[in-house]
Amino acid sequence: MLFRSGKFEANRLVLSKRLAKLNPYAAGNAIDPDGYVEGYGRYAQDVLIPAFLAAYTNKDPESVPLIKQNNPNIRSNPFSGILPKPNWRITYNGLTRIPGMEKIFTNFTITHGYNSTLSMNSFNSALLFRDPFGASYPYFRDSISGNYVPYFLVPNITISEAFAPMIDLDMQFTNELSTRFEYKKSRQLSLSLIDYQLSETRSTEFTVGAGLRKRGFKLPFKLPFTKEGAPAVSNDVNFRLDLSFRDDATANSRLDQDAALPTSGQRVITISPAIDYVLNNRINLKFYFDQRRVEPKISTSPPITTTRAGVQIRISLAQ
Repeated sequence: MLFRSGKFEANRLVLSKRLAKLNPYAAGNAIDPDGYVEGYGRYAQDVLIPAFLAAYTNKDPESVPLIKQNNPNIRSNPFSGILPKPNWRITYNGLTRIPGMEKIFTNFTITHGYNSTLSMNSFNSALLFRDPFGASYPYFRDSISGNYVPYFLVPNITISEAFAPMIDLDMQFTNELSTRFEYKKSRQLSLSLIDYQLSETRSTEFTVGAGLRKRGFKLPFKLPFTKEGAPAVSNDVNFRLDLSFRDDATANSRLDQDAALPTSGQRVITISPAIDYVLNNRINLKFYFDQRRVEPKISTSPPITTTRAGVQIRISLAQ
């Protein structure tokens, strides 16, 4: 994690000196033994938030946007100077137009997507904020922490990123076989500015599926309530098998401590075969089996296996 690598700590030193140069009220402030300018210490909010954003978005701490220190209108927020990242979703299904591919596939779709958000639980204006000369920087320093009191007080900041999906391949073959492969990856980082703790959750998921449609499939058994010697039922049947694997891990780190404590996490394995048979234009039979196995990564949670199986009958009463 970045707290352990030292990148976050290095960014804090850069931001402390950068803010001190920009704040006219900080001119002449001394440097503490750790290298931070007085008023912008290692736990100052104005130092922590830009350093956190620079560390986890690979930005230069000398140019990362700073938190606003004024409120010109009711719509103002601390992060208005931070430009959002572009989100996207790309879908391509033109492979079947390649000569020869139409003999193998009736449809081949490739999908890739990315989305991210920067959010906070809430924010309030600080009653102790002072800016007597209208410099848009704080003047008053807290007597306990020794840091400048910012205009906005932000208790928490969260970054969420997801490749949803990283890659998704959906293939339909000319022999009525269908297959699908999907790979997703995501992470969520939440920094508390109250107890200076970072919670990081990472998730990886693989999904593989296959299906086959068979026309004119004859049931290998006699249905009840049919006459003796009646012809065997012959209709369409769909075979489906889906497998998925998901790995989640959450760990907490405290600022300026080397230990990362795992707090939760699990591996989830799911298998779901099913057979869907069209008996006639009103009755549909489905034989299914669904098993979900959860293997926790911490000893306080037990492993759980859930299994469902049965027959589902759907009857249409529409005229």
